[in-house]
Amino acid sequence: MRTGIPLVDLRAQYETIRGEIGEVLGEVLDAADFIMGERVAELESVFAAFCSARYGIGVSSATCGLHLVLHALGIGLDDEVIVPSHTFIATAESVCHCGAKPVFVDVCRDTMTIDPEAVRRAVTPRTRAIIPVHLYGRCADVAGIRPIAEEFGLDIVEDAAQAHGAFCDAGRAGTMGTAAVFSFYPGKNLGAFGDAGMITVNDPSLYQRMHMLGNHGRTSKYSHEQIGFNYRIDALQAAVVSVKLRHLNDWNEQRLERARRYNTAFSTAGCVTPTAMPGHVFHLYVLRVSERDKLLRTLRANDIGAGIHYPIPCHRQPCFSDRPMPGLPVTEALVSEIISLPLYPEMTDEQQDRVIECTLHHCASHDPLPVQ
Repeated sequence: MRTGIPLVDLRAQYETIRGEIGEVLGEVLDAADFIMGERVAELESVFAAFCSARYGIGVSSATCGLHLVLHALGIGLDDEVIVPSHTFIATAESVCHCGAKPVFVDVCRDTMTIDPEAVRRAVTPRTRAIIPVHLYGRCADVAGIRPIAEEFGLDIVEDAAQAHGAFCDAGRAGTMGTAAVFSFYPGKNLGAFGDAGMITVNDPSLYQRMHMLGNHGRTSKYSHEQIGFNYRIDALQAAVVSVKLRHLNDWNEQRLERARRYNTAFSTAGCVTPTAMPGHVFHLYVLRVSERDKLLRTLRANDIGAGIHYPIPCHRQPCFSDRPMPGLPVTEALVSEIISLPLYPEMTDEQQDRVIECTLHHCASHDPLPVQ
């Protein structure tokens, strides 16, 4: 009897590292050292080195990490931060938590990441920073954004939540801006067993400020220089991520192999496939098709997990309904075309063939996506 195919199979991944995970969690429990400590410091150091960054700061989630970076940069009331609308809400949410205004801009049609020309048009005297999102495991065009940031004196804060190990001509994810934030949400390429994340940064003074603010603004156990936050990663999550980090390069390569297999299968199907470019770590495999909702229903009817990342762009979220509606034609078009197909390192050829078969049948039954 055939079983369902999930969008991502966390259980299958766990089975490959069960022994390593059990050992490291046992060590943390035996030491009873759960907050800060050696496990956290080790992960911060090793992950920073993995990204070719100078410092790492473990945080309780990527959302908290983005807020911490922006707060440490002094971004606040009446400031503006440019963000793509085609992203998860946390990117914009972190700006709002600082009292600042997220300014939504469009993305490039081919990469679905922030459009540098749209960024330039959005700069005002109140702009303080730009948050390029490395979406689906593909680096945003930071090389195109950097001259704009330098011209107007703006910080670049990388939202690298989906880009562990990704790189491009501008550098490695985590090293291309003032600071970067990664997510260790369980479904990510590098996931914890709950919420967790990491900031990477090269500037020592900014590192010290964020490290202090993220731990209640303290300079010693009971001395607090500033009002801070409890944004610390805990030792159990740090231990889990440390184990998984040893396997990340292999897992990313397996994701790339699966993505190439999809691309070959869909090359003449009348849909738009993501380019398997160097440095793309394929957190998600996002296909663009006509009659997307019909395909989604077909896949789910065949017990195949699929998703939409993201069905409602940020500028159309109810929480931003009191703001003027920007004209973002590429984003508006994409949200009706994109579908995320199952992709994970442990996926078998048989599982992938089932996904391909259903998708090709849909594409053959509908008009091809118009070339734009």
